[in-house]
Amino acid sequence: MKLAILFITAMMLATGARAVVLEGIGHATIHNDDVESARQEARKAALRDVSLQYEARISSRDTMENGVVTESRLQVDSSSRARSVKVVDEYRRGNTLRVTVRADMSESGSCSAGDASGLRKRVAVTGFPMVYPDQARIGRIDDAGEILPQLLQADLRDTGNFQVFGATTQRLFSDLLNAPTQQKFNNRLTNVIQVAREMGVQFVVAGVIRDVGVSDPDAWGSSIIDRMQRGVGAANQNRRFVADLMIYDGFSGAPIYQERFSTEARWDAGPGSSDGFGSAGFQETRYGQAVGGLRKDMTSAVNNALACQPFITRVARVDGNKVTLDSGATAGLRPGDELKLYRSASFFDAPGATPELQDSGTTMTVNNVHPDFSNGRISMSGGQINIQRDDVAIVW
Repeated sequence: MKLAILFITAMMLATGARAVVLEGIGHATIHNDDVESARQEARKAALRDVSLQYEARISSRDTMENGVVTESRLQVDSSSRARSVKVVDEYRRGNTLRVTVRADMSESGSCSAGDASGLRKRVAVTGFPMVYPDQARIGRIDDAGEILPQLLQADLRDTGNFQVFGATTQRLFSDLLNAPTQQKFNNRLTNVIQVAREMGVQFVVAGVIRDVGVSDPDAWGSSIIDRMQRGVGAANQNRRFVADLMIYDGFSGAPIYQERFSTEARWDAGPGSSDGFGSAGFQETRYGQAVGGLRKDMTSAVNNALACQPFITRVARVDGNKVTLDSGATAGLRPGDELKLYRSASFFDAPGATPELQDSGTTMTVNNVHPDFSNGRISMSGGQINIQRDDVAIVW
C-alpha cells in the first residue's frame, strides 16, 4: 500500500514538474571590442532559442469580410522558464560571438514578458461609434459611443497596469460597416500612428458598436394592447448589444488583437427612467447589467492582450552619449533600468509603409528619472550608431 502511494505521488510530481534540459545557440555582434555586452546579448538570444525549442505555440487567425480575407495573423508564443542556465561553449570569429547555453526548462503559468511586466504601458482609448444610431432611440442611449470607452478607461486605470489616455471623441474609422479595413495602397489600417504619436502612447484601443437594437420592434408599440403585453411579459423585450474591440500597436499601426463581444438581455426600463448609456436608470436594467459584465470582459481582454507585450517608448533627444526617453517615473522606470535601443528605419520606395526596427546593439542605462521623461547614458556617441529622435527603446 505504501509503495502504491509513493508511486502515485511520484507520478504526480513528475507530471507537475515537466522539465527538460535543452541547448540553445545565440549570436551577437561585438562593437568597439565590447565583448562583455556582446556576450550578454548572445546569451539572451540563446535563451530565446531554448525557450522556443521547449514549447513554442504557433497560432494563425484569419478575419473574413464578405467572403474575403481582410486580415491574416501568425503568432509565435512560448510560455516557459529557464533554470540552471550554464554557458557550455563560446566561440568568436571576427566581430561575431557565438554562445551555447544549456538550461533546465519548465513550463511557466505566466507570459515571458520579463522586466516589461513591471512597467506601465501607455494606452489611448478612442471612441466606439455606432453603426446604426437610430437603434439608440429607445432609452435614449445615443451617447454609448462616448460613454462606453470612458467607462472602459476607468476600468483599465483601476487595474493599475497602464497609463490610460482618453480620446473618446476621436473616430479611427470612416467606414464603420467594414471597419477595420486595411488600405492596400499605403499599408496603414487607419490613422492609428498619427493618434498614437500625438498622444504619446504605445497602444491604441478602438471599437465599433455594431448593434443595440431590440429583438422585437413591434413589442414597443404605443397601443394599449402593446402596453398590456409588455406589462404581463407576453412581449419579447430583449435587446442586443454587439461591439468589436480592436487594439493597435501605435508605432506600426498593426492590429495585435481583435474580438467581437455580444450579449442580450431584457430591456426592462420604464418610460423616461433610462436617459443615457451611463445613467443610473440604464445601469439598473437587466440589459445595463449585462452590458456592464461585457465591459468587464473587454477590460480583461485588453489586460491579457497587452500583458506579454514589450514596453516601448520613443527616444526624445540624443546629445552625445546621453539619451532622453519619452517615459519616466509614471511608467515605472527607475535609475539602473536597462533598455535596448532600436533604430526606426523607413524606405524611400515605400513612404507609407510600417517603419522597420533595427537593433542598434546598444543598451541604455537609466540615470535620472522624472515624472514624464528619463535619461541615461550609452557606451558610445549616438552618432556612431545613428540613434536619433523618434527611434525607440524597448524593455522585453
